[in-house]
Amino acid sequence: MPSLPPRLTRRLLLGSGAVALFAPSVLRANTQDVPMAAQPAIVAPPTRANISGFRQIDWRDHFDRLDRVTLIADTVSKALHYWAAGGDDYRVYPTSVPKSPELTRTGYTEIVRKRENPGWTPTASMIAADPSLRPMPPGPDNPLGTRALYLDWPAYVIHGTHDTRKIGRKSSSGCIGLFNAQVEELYPLCPVGTQVKVI
Repeated sequence: MPSLPPRLTRRLLLGSGAVALFAPSVLRANTQDVPMAAQPAIVAPPTRANISGFRQIDWRDHFDRLDRVTLIADTVSKALHYWAAGGDDYRVYPTSVPKSPELTRTGYTEIVRKRENPGWTPTASMIAADPSLRPMPPGPDNPLGTRALYLDWPAYVIHGTHDTRKIGRKSSSGCIGLFNAQVEELYPLCPVGTQVKVI
């Protein structure tokens, strides 16, 4: 008389699950005999060009004292680092950065002027590259967004942007751009005289 198949029990299920834990090593050994074309391809996850890879920055590597508000704009990792005077508040924001080394100015500067809902005037070099550019009044499509922190370098600004695709990219003509919501958070924290370094 033929034997009946074993009943499917909880104990049998648990036992077969334990065996399955060791199966990958057996399966791995068997794939050596399978032609490469028949093996599943390993596909890397897609990469995004506008991701900021923040790196840790310490203000002490760039400034002697933290006796006033301090900003470090990191053009490599596309991030703006903020420290309150005394260092009791630290924040980091993703940014857009200049498109090319020729447009990137680095070194020490400071905030000399601030403006809510700024107007925008293209520089002479921007007009030379694109003669269709015209000054723009404040508004939702303004390239400076809702807030602007002007540096003592002419035409260099830390500002907002309505075009969120630019954040995390090399996309500006020299400025450091933030999401409008984040530049609005930063704006009241940075008085005129805030020390800034662009690296």
